[in-house]
Amino acid sequence: MPKFFSEADTIAEEIIRDVGPNLVVGLPLGLGKANHVINALFARAVADRSIRLTIFTALTLEKPRPRVDLERRFIAPVIDRLFGGYPDLAYARALHAGTLPPNIEVIEFFFLAGQWIHNAPAQQRYISANYTHASSYLLARGLNVVAQLVAKKVVDGVPRYSLSCNTDTTLDVLRARREGHAAFKLIAQVNTELPFMPGEGDLAAEEFHAVLDSSDCDFPLFAPPSEPISDTKYAIGLHAAGLVRDGGSLQIGIGQVGDALAQSLIVRHRQPEAFRGLVEKLSPELSPRETGAFTDGLYGVSEMFFEAFLALIEAGIINREVDGVLLHAAFFLGPKSFYRALREMSSNDLDKIRMTPVSFTNELYGDEAAKRRARVDARFVNNAMMATLMGAVISDGLDSGQVVSGAGGQYNFVAQAFALDGARSILTLEAARGTGRKATSNILWSYAHQTIPRHLRDIIVTEYGVADLRGKSDAEVIAAMLSVADSRFQGMLMTQAKDAGKLPRGYEIPAAYRDNTPERIAAALRPARDAGLLPTFPFGTDFTDVEQRLIPALKLLREASASPLALAELGWQGLSGRGMTRDDQDCLARLGLDRPKTFGERAMRALVGAALRRVRAA
Repeated sequence: MPKFFSEADTIAEEIIRDVGPNLVVGLPLGLGKANHVINALFARAVADRSIRLTIFTALTLEKPRPRVDLERRFIAPVIDRLFGGYPDLAYARALHAGTLPPNIEVIEFFFLAGQWIHNAPAQQRYISANYTHASSYLLARGLNVVAQLVAKKVVDGVPRYSLSCNTDTTLDVLRARREGHAAFKLIAQVNTELPFMPGEGDLAAEEFHAVLDSSDCDFPLFAPPSEPISDTKYAIGLHAAGLVRDGGSLQIGIGQVGDALAQSLIVRHRQPEAFRGLVEKLSPELSPRETGAFTDGLYGVSEMFFEAFLALIEAGIINREVDGVLLHAAFFLGPKSFYRALREMSSNDLDKIRMTPVSFTNELYGDEAAKRRARVDARFVNNAMMATLMGAVISDGLDSGQVVSGAGGQYNFVAQAFALDGARSILTLEAARGTGRKATSNILWSYAHQTIPRHLRDIIVTEYGVADLRGKSDAEVIAAMLSVADSRFQGMLMTQAKDAGKLPRGYEIPAAYRDNTPERIAAALRPARDAGLLPTFPFGTDFTDVEQRLIPALKLLREASASPLALAELGWQGLSGRGMTRDDQDCLARLGLDRPKTFGERAMRALVGAALRRVRAA
C-alpha cells in the first residue's frame, strides 16, 4: 500500500528522501497536474540549490491575466468566480517573472496558445514533439517521479484511484514501468471534484508510492468557460459537418471550432433540410457532400474529450459502439458543467466512455487490425493558424521560431487519415484575422515554418468553403485554396502564384468565389441565428446573462479600436446616452462604469454604451 499524507510539504520530503536530490518529474498535460505536490517540490528546490528539479509537462493552465482596464473590469469577477480557488503553479509564476533558479528546469512539449511567446527560458526549453512521442522523451531523460491529480473511491473498504482526466501519457509510462523500462514513483493527489472514470486508468492503491489526500489540499478544478461561437467559426463548423459520413468515426481537436462542428452536426441530424440550405448559402457553388441524419451513428476516438462530445452522445449522433464503447479519449478539459455531468452520469452511461493512453487514440500501432476495423470512414478535424496556397499548414509556431502552442497530435491524425481506408484529415482555419487596416490573410503564398508539409495536404476548410487538396496538382491546389481565401486578399495571392509560375497567367477566380467577405457570411447565417439553430453558447455557459450581453459589445469595441476614426465615431455616439435601456445600465454597472469618476471612465462608459446600442440594433 502507498504511504498517505495530509500535507504537501511532508509528501515532498518523502519524495526527496526516497528518490534523491536529482528529481525528474513528469506532470500530466493540462488538468491532471498535482499542483500542491509540485509546488512543494519547487519550494524545496528554491530553498536548497543542491536539489536539481526538472519538470517535464505540457499545457500549463493559468488563470487569465487581463492586460487593459476594460478587460480587467469584465474578466476579473469571472476569474474570481471560476478560478478563485485554483492554486497557481509556482514554476509558471517564476517563468513569467524571470526568477527561475538555475537548479530548476521546466520543459514543455505543448504550450497554452500564445502563453509563452517571447519568454526566452520557456521557448529555449520547449521540445517539439508529437503527443505520442512525449512519453519516450520523458523516459529518456530519466523520469523518476510522476505527480498526478486523481479521483478516489472506496470499494469494499479498499481505496481505488482513477487517473481520470489524464490517462494520456501516464498509462504509456506505466506500461514501460511494468515492462522494466522505467523505475519512477507514481505520486497521487486526490481531488474530490475530479470524476472517477472507468477503464485502464482505474488503478489499485498498490500502483502508487504516495498519496496526498487532505481537504486542505483539495481545490476546484480549472474550468475554462465555454467561449461564444462567432459567425466565422459556425461557418467553418457547418462546412466540416458536411464532410462527416454516417457510420464513420470522429476526432475533434482543441478549440471553439469543435463546439461549432458539434452543433452543426446536431442541426444536420435533426433538421437535414435546414442544414443543407445553410451550407448552400455559405458556399453557393458547392453542395455539402453529406447532409442526412445519423442513422448508423458515429464512433468517437479523440485525444481530447470535451463537452461537445457529451452533446453528440445525447443527440444520438455518437452511438456506434466499438467493444461496447462510444468514445475513446486520452485527456479531458472543460467547464464546471462538464465535470459535473461526468460525476453525475450513471455507471452504465459512463462505462461507454473510456479514457485510454494517447498511443491508443493517436496511433494505429498496437492491435492495428482492430483499430482499422473500428475507425471506419474516419474524419480527423483539427485547427490551424495559417496555410499556404500550396497546402502546407502552420498550426504551432511562427517563422521567427517562436512557438505558439505545439504539434500535439495533429501530425498523428493527419498520418492516420492517409493510412486508413476512407479516412480524411480536415484542417480548419479562419481565412483572415483582424479588422479594418489590420486585417491579414491567414492563407499565404509561403511561410518559413510548417507543421504539416504540403505532401500531406488533404482537406482545408475556411468559413468560405472546402478545399479538397488530396492528390491534386500544385495548380489545382492553388486554385482550390484561392476559392476559400478572403476576397480582400485573393488578387494579391493569385498574382504571387502566377509570378512564381505555379498558376497559368490566364487563370481567373470563378465569380462565385469573389464575394468571400465576413459580411456575406454574417448575412447567410443571420436567419439561422435568429431561429435559434446556431446559438452563441450551444452547450451552456458559465457567463451570467449580463456578461453574455456584454461580450458582443466588447468584441465590437475591440474591432473598432483598430481604426481611430471608427473608435471616435463610436465614442461620439455614446456621449449622448440616448436609447439607454435598463439592460444597458446593468451592463455598465457590471463594469463599474455606472458612476464614472474620471475622464477615462466617462470615455469608457460612452464607448461601451454605444457598442451595446449598436449590437442591439444589429
